[in-house]
Amino acid sequence: MPDLDLVAQALARNVRQFRTERALTLDALAARAGVSRGMLIQIEQARTNPSVGTVVRVADALGVSLARLLDYDQGPVVRLVPQEEAVTLWSTPQGSAAVLLAGVESPGPLELWHWSIRPGEGHDSDAHPAGATEIVRVDAGELLLVVDGVEHSVPAGTTVTYDAARPHGYRNPGTETARLTMVVSVPLPPG
Repeated sequence: MPDLDLVAQALARNVRQFRTERALTLDALAARAGVSRGMLIQIEQARTNPSVGTVVRVADALGVSLARLLDYDQGPVVRLVPQEEAVTLWSTPQGSAAVLLAGVESPGPLELWHWSIRPGEGHDSDAHPAGATEIVRVDAGELLLVVDGVEHSVPAGTTVTYDAARPHGYRNPGTETARLTMVVSVPLPPG
C-alpha cells in the first residue's frame, strides 16, 4: 500500500494542476463539485484526509478518474500497477475495503476496483454525473445493491450494470465476505 502522505501530496498536486488547466477558480470548482472552498484549499495544501465521497465529487467535477487524481507516479504508455501500489479509499476496522486498482481517461474516466465487504457492512455512494455507469461482478458472497432506494440481490457469479447517476449503495447481507470487481465509467463534463 502506498504511503498516505505520498497519496495526499499527489492529490494536492493533481487537484491544483487539473483545476488550473481547466481555468477553474477554487469557488468554481467548489460549486461544480459540491464541496466547500475551504475543503478544496485543505486538499490542495495536503492538510486533510478527505472522505471518499469528497474525492469522487472533485474527480467528477474535474472530469478525471480517481486513479488519475491520486496518481503519484505519472508514467509511460504502459503502466503496471503492483498490488502494493493500489490505493485503498474506503475501509472499516472489520476488514471491508474498496481498492482502486487502475484507471484511465479515454474517452472519459474509467476505473477498475476490487471491493471486499464483510458480513453486515455496507457503503453508500452519492450519485455520479449524468451518464455514469457501473458494472459489478460478485466474485464471492452476496451483494445487496441499492439503487435509488430499490434493493437488488446479486449472488456470487452474477454481473450487474446500473445507472450510477443515481444514489446507490452496497451491502453484504450474507455470512461470508462479499468480494466484488467493479468498473466505473464517468462521462467527461460538458464544455
